[in-house]
Amino acid sequence: MTVWDDLVGQERMQEQLAAAARDADALVTAERSGQPRPEASKMTHAWLFTGPPGSGGPTAARAFAAALQCVSPDRALGGIPGCGFCDGCHTALIATHADVTVVTTEGLTIGVKQTRELVRGAQMSPSGGRWQVIIVEDADRFTEQAANAVLKAVEEPAPRTVWLLCAPSLEDVLPTIKSRCRHLTLRTPPVEAVADVLIRRDGIEPEAAYAAARATQGHIGRARRLATDASARARRAAVLKVPLRVDDVGGCLKAAQELVDTAAEDAKQVAEEVDVKETEELKAAMGQVAGGRMPRGTAGVMKELEDKQKRRKTRTQRDSLDLALTELTGFYRDVLALQLGTRVAIANEDVRDAVDRIARASGPEGTLRRIESILACRDALDRNVAPLLAVEAMTLSLRAG
Repeated sequence: MTVWDDLVGQERMQEQLAAAARDADALVTAERSGQPRPEASKMTHAWLFTGPPGSGGPTAARAFAAALQCVSPDRALGGIPGCGFCDGCHTALIATHADVTVVTTEGLTIGVKQTRELVRGAQMSPSGGRWQVIIVEDADRFTEQAANAVLKAVEEPAPRTVWLLCAPSLEDVLPTIKSRCRHLTLRTPPVEAVADVLIRRDGIEPEAAYAAARATQGHIGRARRLATDASARARRAAVLKVPLRVDDVGGCLKAAQELVDTAAEDAKQVAEEVDVKETEELKAAMGQVAGGRMPRGTAGVMKELEDKQKRRKTRTQRDSLDLALTELTGFYRDVLALQLGTRVAIANEDVRDAVDRIARASGPEGTLRRIESILACRDALDRNVAPLLAVEAMTLSLRAG
């Protein structure tokens, strides 16, 4: 299996990245052998991957990073870098390669302090690999100062350093950064391609695989979770009942409270699984003495960890709410499709009766207003509006239509 096999439904992008990896390999080979650099090359020092959630931007970036580090002997025989089996490919894919740095954020933003450390590391030459690769999975979460720090690094790249930035859209990235990157757009994978992956790699029954792929509208990660996790299916079912529960103000407020409580429970569950272990490990590393007392001078480190955990909890709650809003948007999209008489396939076939009921009870204009209210709720959450207030405003708007 090559590194490109994980790019579900992205054949055109795979061709572009494979060609760039081949040219990158030629550049390194020529440099090491003292030969002249090839004049024409599809390789560049900065790439920007954009696409809808679930389309696989970070996956594409990791696959490209693995291909850049590929040391397979087949390359000398004309093979495409990215065999998937050599040490370079394997360690890059599992994020243990010394020259591949993957930046993810458990908080709401990526700060300037972390970014400056990243930029300093990017100035170093590869320690053992062929390229120094920095993958930023949430480039849209850079603060303004952090984005400016990255801009300087992208403007003046170190030799054999490659930046791979991932974001939902071009608008989420500073114009000065995106103008210096080669832009690749991912498409939403077809339902058939996602279902095929679930069947082949996860051993999921075809019927369940197609149902999950259709319900998540091509989102690979959500489809896998929906097909394998009973609790995820139960939560989705509860969210899709919301349109039937907003007949009165009391129902609106109760539905909003349950959505927020579920998101808070998700955040609490993650905290229970991670925070205690993280805290105990840090205490042990800092030399906790008998009686539970910490050595002097460690209070700042512990406070920094607490702040990180608090940011992660907030992010987890926001992500859980965002998933619920995405499910609601998909529901009303199906309602609109029925109202307009289109031939678009219904995503939520398992709740077809509810979709039909809402479609008959309202018109397309009201459905569009409901979708707009969901989008307004997402915007409010992005602006740090209290979650309960934002969701209550949304459910009341769903009732009004």
